[in-house]
Amino acid sequence: MSARTTPRPWPLVALFTAGYLAPYLLPTTVGRLDAGLPLSATQAGSIGSALLLSSAMAGFLLASRVDRFGPRRLARAGLLLAAAGYGTAAATTTIPLVVTGAILGGLGSGTATTVAATGIAAQRDPHRTTTLGLLGVSALAGTLYLTIPHLGGSHGLPLAAIAITALLVLPTTRHLTTNTRQPTPRISTPLPHLHAGALLAAAMLFWSLAQNSLWGVSGRIGLTQAGLTEVTVGAVFAAALGAGLLGVIGASALGPRLGHALPIGAGTALIAGCIALSAAADDLTSFATGEIAWNTLYPVVLSYVIGLAASLDPRGRWAVLVGSASSLGTACGPLTGSLLSARAGYPAMGTILALGLLLLTVPMAAVALRTSTARTRYATPEHTVVEISLDAIPAQRTAYDTAGPRQAATAAAPGPGPT
Repeated sequence: MSARTTPRPWPLVALFTAGYLAPYLLPTTVGRLDAGLPLSATQAGSIGSALLLSSAMAGFLLASRVDRFGPRRLARAGLLLAAAGYGTAAATTTIPLVVTGAILGGLGSGTATTVAATGIAAQRDPHRTTTLGLLGVSALAGTLYLTIPHLGGSHGLPLAAIAITALLVLPTTRHLTTNTRQPTPRISTPLPHLHAGALLAAAMLFWSLAQNSLWGVSGRIGLTQAGLTEVTVGAVFAAALGAGLLGVIGASALGPRLGHALPIGAGTALIAGCIALSAAADDLTSFATGEIAWNTLYPVVLSYVIGLAASLDPRGRWAVLVGSASSLGTACGPLTGSLLSARAGYPAMGTILALGLLLLTVPMAAVALRTSTARTRYATPEHTVVEISLDAIPAQRTAYDTAGPRQAATAAAPGPGPT
């Protein structure tokens, strides 16, 4: 987005919701592909990974090109592509068409997310707009988790829900700006905070991979290891996303008072414990506790990471690149979780992921601290106003008196000079 135009927040929130819905519905999408089509669990996870990988690629390709194409045009193209791709995948049982539709839908979701992230970075308060977007997608995903199990066992229901959401959000794009490119020559500005941004992007890739390695197989953990029904698992996911709403509301109310380092570092460490608990769950109580606690913390930390990335570059390039790195990790998550759980079992998988997250707390908190220190050090200093007294300079008022009737009326009075 151009720095000269600050887009309205609510179309960005809608666009954010449409773009992020596919990752939020990943467990039920992968689970239904496995159950409704002649696919193994690993093959279904691979389709989910391909969907999210194409979404990440869209972000990497478009990170610095939103202004060139125009936010409105790009958002509409992304939403239409998402609707067509997911709709095709939902309407057919032919495996090649399902895969192709999922990949095209992922490209559309990634395009919508890129436009939303770029616009959010241009907001006066990026963290607040991000939390509103997370509220929207969490509320919608929670509603769908409660609804979809009662509509039948088709593999296409989650995919159709994402396609319909893209179409419903499409009218809001008219409130986005058009092509903001000016006829004057473009000045290419380098990415600021290069080392901090690259470190945050790399850490976020593995952070998201750990999260979605569990998220991609959470449905199967509930069904097979904990022995729950699909309706019960859906209710747990809905309750977890509802708890996530409360977490996001708390993060929005708290805002930047604690900075970024403490919420990101401490939150990631707590998430590691939740993942280990959820992966080892063998009954409803442990499964629900792990999932609800995890989903309460996950969007809180994510909102602070996105806000931190947005603060690194007002043009939104780091927000898009960090978000795309996150999508790349998300894309590798389902396949990684499927392979780890197949070879080591769910509890061992959870332990491995938790240890990896604990290691990531160090670089992520370090970036937040370094960025906060740099902003404080290089903040614009207050300028001292020097007051110069003019009392010492005698004003020669009679030499430069006021023109007009007053001057004419006093002309006869004796003045300076020879008489």
